[in-house]
Amino acid sequence: MPIYKKQVLASLLSAAALSFGAVSTATAAEPTCEVDRTINFGGMSWESNLVLTDVQRLILENGYGCKTEVLPTETLPALAALERGDLDVNTEIWLNSMGKIWDDAEARGKVIRSGDLFLGGEAWFIPKYTQERLPELKTAADLIKFKDEFQDPEDPNKGRFYGCPAGWACEVVSTNLFNSLDLNDSFTYYQPGTGAAQKAALMSEYRRKNNIAFYYWFPTPLVGSLDLVQLELPPFDQEKLNCLTDVDCENPQPTAYPSNPVFVALNKDFAEEAPQLKAFFDKNEVPLEVINETLAEMEDSGDDSIDVAKWFLAEYPEIWTNWVPEDVAERVQSSL
Repeated sequence: MPIYKKQVLASLLSAAALSFGAVSTATAAEPTCEVDRTINFGGMSWESNLVLTDVQRLILENGYGCKTEVLPTETLPALAALERGDLDVNTEIWLNSMGKIWDDAEARGKVIRSGDLFLGGEAWFIPKYTQERLPELKTAADLIKFKDEFQDPEDPNKGRFYGCPAGWACEVVSTNLFNSLDLNDSFTYYQPGTGAAQKAALMSEYRRKNNIAFYYWFPTPLVGSLDLVQLELPPFDQEKLNCLTDVDCENPQPTAYPSNPVFVALNKDFAEEAPQLKAFFDKNEVPLEVINETLAEMEDSGDDSIDVAKWFLAEYPEIWTNWVPEDVAERVQSSL
């Protein structure tokens, strides 16, 4: 072979090698998920959980190369599914609402506590216009004296109290608290079937300026957007709360709700299978004012949770980029 042909061939081979190397480098830079299957999230129906679940999923899919899915459920069934391994991630555990239920699950060794998201709250509320009509109604115990002002359309001899939606962990505390105040003879404990049904019922009553007494939690668009007053409860007592969180509480006594730690829970096998993803979830933390602003955006825009999650990622990179390595953050930002 002539020398010049050898030189041309060598140049072509060298260029091909460089080109192959560039492709290999690009391929190596593509994320490979630690878990070679779909990662299942519990899809609880309240707004903060919906949005934060989608934030986590967008980061996992675009930053870590994972496949994810949301399985609609509610709090108590979700915890059981998390223990079984049917779910890998439960984005929001409200510790004080779960109480002994969470402690027992954690003791069985199948679930672990991960990132501390924020401090939430719970309370019993009436609208401010109701308090102005009934200035002597200040405490939850006072409701007995005003049952006729909250007439239950299905049982006109009683008032209606809107409790925690059926199947949620707050149902246990809310029901026990209702019983501890001896409200059974004067009020119906009304449970909407879902969080959306509860919100729709309360918003409808509020727009018509009807008197309503109800349990709700925050941060939520509803509490942030309505002019509400908290009904006073006795000073917080941990022992009383411990009993209220127990479905078999024999002698419930009233106590105020404390601030409520809200955290991410993971299936233990999943956490061990995916240490990089566990490290991501461990760092999940969102200031309460940012959650409030995000939920206000959801209420004002009317957008679905996935669009609000994208809004959050674009609006607050200083929050979520602290949860992930730099290359993951770059891939997520490129996807927006």
